[in-house]
Amino acid sequence: MSCFVTAARRCCAGIVAAFSFHSLNLSIANAEQLAAEQLPPVEVTNSDDQNRTRARVTGEGDRGRRRATPTGAPAGTNSAGPGSEADNDGGIVGAATTVVTAADVAHAPTQNLAEIIAAQVPGAQITTFYGGPIGAKTSVDLRGFGSFATANTLVLVNGRRLNDIDMAQVDLATIPLNAIERIEITRGNSGAVLYGDNAVGGVINIVTKNGVGGPPATARIEAGFGSFNTRLGNVSTALTSGPWSTSFYGNAARSDGYRDNNRYVQENGVGNLNYTTPGLTAFLTVTGDNQALRLPGGRLVDPSIGLDELATNRRGTSTPFNYANQQGFGATAGFTKTLVNGVDLIVDGGMRDKKQQSAFFSSPTPVPALFTSTYVDAELATWSITPRLSVKSLLGGMPSQLLTGVDYYDASFRQNRGAGQGLAAWHNYDLRQRTVAGYVQHTLGVTPTTDVSYGARVQSIHLTARDNFDPAAPFNADIGALPLRSDETQYALHLGAEHRVSDTVALFGRAARAFRTPDVDERVSSGPSFDPFFNPLPQTFQLKTQTSQDIEGGLRIRGGGLQMQSSLYLMDLTNEIHFNPVLFYNTNLDPTRRYGSETSISYRISDALLLRSGMAYTRAVFREGIWAGNDVPLVSRYTASAGVTWNIWQNYLVLDATARFWSERRMDNDQAGTQKPIPANGTIDLKVSGQYERYFWSFSVNNVLNALYYDYAIASTFTDGRFNAYPLPGRSYLLKTGATF
Repeated sequence: MSCFVTAARRCCAGIVAAFSFHSLNLSIANAEQLAAEQLPPVEVTNSDDQNRTRARVTGEGDRGRRRATPTGAPAGTNSAGPGSEADNDGGIVGAATTVVTAADVAHAPTQNLAEIIAAQVPGAQITTFYGGPIGAKTSVDLRGFGSFATANTLVLVNGRRLNDIDMAQVDLATIPLNAIERIEITRGNSGAVLYGDNAVGGVINIVTKNGVGGPPATARIEAGFGSFNTRLGNVSTALTSGPWSTSFYGNAARSDGYRDNNRYVQENGVGNLNYTTPGLTAFLTVTGDNQALRLPGGRLVDPSIGLDELATNRRGTSTPFNYANQQGFGATAGFTKTLVNGVDLIVDGGMRDKKQQSAFFSSPTPVPALFTSTYVDAELATWSITPRLSVKSLLGGMPSQLLTGVDYYDASFRQNRGAGQGLAAWHNYDLRQRTVAGYVQHTLGVTPTTDVSYGARVQSIHLTARDNFDPAAPFNADIGALPLRSDETQYALHLGAEHRVSDTVALFGRAARAFRTPDVDERVSSGPSFDPFFNPLPQTFQLKTQTSQDIEGGLRIRGGGLQMQSSLYLMDLTNEIHFNPVLFYNTNLDPTRRYGSETSISYRISDALLLRSGMAYTRAVFREGIWAGNDVPLVSRYTASAGVTWNIWQNYLVLDATARFWSERRMDNDQAGTQKPIPANGTIDLKVSGQYERYFWSFSVNNVLNALYYDYAIASTFTDGRFNAYPLPGRSYLLKTGATF
């Protein structure tokens, strides 16, 4: 949805003097697009898994370390528990890590992957514009980045980046839930060494199933129906013969949506072909998705004129003709070759192509006009190759694991922006970004109870940008951007340690540096659009790179059925990139700071009953400048969750319940902290399910207490008390049934 941000901003800026509420509409458009002991992170033990992730939770360790609890256990099995932290202690040494298993996903009362993560990961916050069973365009915020969370949380699938060089968020709704084996969430910026850009708040690595090691043939089908005329269909199949295996996971969803003009259509699929032998594995993965989403806009509240659409017309729309469509395709291939015992060469590469079309009309009719309409057609193609070497050995008698490699990404972005579909575009943006990075991460077992990890990445970024501007295009009131050619080198660092005090208690800590380069949409709107007399000014594409420095420490406890992880962190950022709501362009902020605490606890009472909870305190503040001491918008200071999984009767009847709570948060566009905040609220979701032989079913009730809430709103720049909010659904239902073969 990034493809329309800058157009909305510039159009609104052009008439701000006459209509003060246009800044509100501007940002609304922006929102629319919007094991008990440490196991080293670079272990690549199972050859069939090396192409799927770099910093993985291993299943084996040295020096008598216990095996991690297997992930992906089927529903009803005696796994360690949802949101496992102390059962694996995995990921990057010294970092706070959570693993969400396939069983956790299957048990979750919701089909919304972002909500599943928020319920399992302490401190994870979400911003939802539309809600509903699918949760299209719902973003996950790790460590308090508000409206820019998607640019500061790196999302991977099988260790490969999904974040693109444009502002369009990674839509987790496009990933089939039935394809997920586990989700590895590393909080904080230590993932930047292994993965590079965008890993400032954390890394979400979604590892998908591939059918390797399964039975000769399996299949699973599922269908569902729910509130708002929601219809779902899921299918998966896997075949195995000798060293060969193949699998396919597909989803389709249709919904009218909670709001008017909120219809949603989504199809997505993942296909795998694998070759697995003891010394050589190879794979090919192909993905595709198609999404059509109608955009209802916000509900206006303005006490100065006695207007409250949240109360009088909560489900209505202010933009009955706006939409955003997207089509994506990707292919990844690679191999892992064992060169000698303990040394593996891993080579993979891939391509992704994403097309987007969107239309916006500020007027009540879908007619192209000056300042009131924008149509955007964009395409982004990304090619990559990422060879790496994994070395396991003894160094001075100490277990040593080293991962080193090179990442090459080449992205081309084209965007045409005009007043309407079929009309000549005002702007024809053409940007290309190439990044080349080298990295090394080394983990050393310095004693039988202490691991140390350190790593570094150096990344070179080359960018060229130009605007083939057409001043004669219809309804044009803009001016072309100046060309830019930029070369920059950035670096990331990580130092972490973990010490096992006993079989029950472990201490961990880390320090790290990370960076985030501006995306192409931010560069397109990176300078004043108009001078004081509202004459248009050319854009420059120039912004500084955002950097962050983190420190973190905590402990993990595991004993009996109890698992707990708790940590404290501090993050200082410079040149954080943000949209200036007064001047209508992106800029680098004064220095900001994040700090807080995160704690998760789970307790398995019996094989049939598991309790879990999480709580976090998150502060995101400006530490210098005119807003020094103020909260960063859209970040709740307090969040908490609780859940229970109860296998009531031998998988014939299973109850799952999840509750989430969040405190108030500042509205977007309220850096000054003068407007009324978004109220605190919470939801409870319930699900009953069962399985008999090969047949299964589930019935979910989301938002059981029918809370009428919203977690996104944008404040007016000029009128105190005036804002637009995106109301979310009350109580909703979803019934699903299916069979395995």
